[in-house]
Amino acid sequence: MRALIDYRPALRERSGIGEYTHELVRALAASIDPPALTLSIFSSSWKDRLDVSDAGLDRVHRIDRRWPVRALNFAWHRLGSPTVETLTGGEFDVVHSMTPLQVPSSSAAQVVTIADLSFVTNKTWTRAEVRRDYPALTPIHARQADGIIVMSEHVRNEVVRVLDVEPAKIAVVPAGAPPWTPRPSAPAEGYILFVGTLEPRKNVGVLLDAYERLGDAPPLLLAGKATEAGRAWLERIERAPLAGKVRHLGYIDAADRRALYEGARLLVLPSLDEGFGLPVLEAMTAGVPVVASNRGSLPEVLGDAGQLVDAEDPRAFAAAIDRGLNDRAFAAQCARHGVERSRRFSWSRAAEQTFTLYQQAIARRRCASA
Repeated sequence: MRALIDYRPALRERSGIGEYTHELVRALAASIDPPALTLSIFSSSWKDRLDVSDAGLDRVHRIDRRWPVRALNFAWHRLGSPTVETLTGGEFDVVHSMTPLQVPSSSAAQVVTIADLSFVTNKTWTRAEVRRDYPALTPIHARQADGIIVMSEHVRNEVVRVLDVEPAKIAVVPAGAPPWTPRPSAPAEGYILFVGTLEPRKNVGVLLDAYERLGDAPPLLLAGKATEAGRAWLERIERAPLAGKVRHLGYIDAADRRALYEGARLLVLPSLDEGFGLPVLEAMTAGVPVVASNRGSLPEVLGDAGQLVDAEDPRAFAAAIDRGLNDRAFAAQCARHGVERSRRFSWSRAAEQTFTLYQQAIARRRCASA
């Protein structure tokens, strides 16, 4: 099988789908040997080049083109060209887009990844080309695709319900846990941690409301890139009573995330919707107790290993955070259960599930062409 994955989401700051893309490519390369799978990754940017030294990509055929991302996306989304065969000079059995919109191909089976449907269910949460293209084109591309990957049962159900897609061609492929050894114990001194892009869907305002109710509490660190919509939160933490207590760290490189989690007393993720919630899995793997909203896929990932709270209730979040900080026995129990639960999530299993979907997508394409 000759497979091509659009690696562009992982080209710069690997948060969310970028990290999923990178780790899935590494797992496929490590788990599925040629000739069963010959894997290529495609990258295109005017200024950012594919790092060929990146660990785990040495067994992958790397194709890097100097096309501006926005220009290529516009051509692909609006014109359906140029085909990936024209751009790369190669031929493929399956082409995998890590977004809901297909990579144009002259003959390959089409697989798309749908991380979530927030751009359909609440368009005000989105911006730029996602707001411009995704709501109108995703239903068309999803129905045309030969295979669809989602990361949770929650998103699978949403894709079937909202996009009216045939369930048989959807595979649930959760992210794998990072290869971290759990920390031996929680730090005596530490901080409350939020990890994620500061955007409306992440509901950081409720976290700040809850934090104000705590009084004397450890510092709160916000780790993630801030969008324009998150500017009001950044301005808020510069004023009393949050000034000096809440810090915005910005984007944290993948190599530095483990140390960030190990210094945390608690992870809090109050999102209004999540297609998976990778920070929850990372925190569980490191042995960090979790407080999360009961929205989207978060109950599916966290299970009974932490506290689930109404996403719109600052009082409930404050109470859950207070318990996670001050009931040490309960926090230690959550940490143990989180570590145990994290072991259910495997990148090698994700690679096997993805490879199986590729086979099914190729068979579906051939059957439709017969």
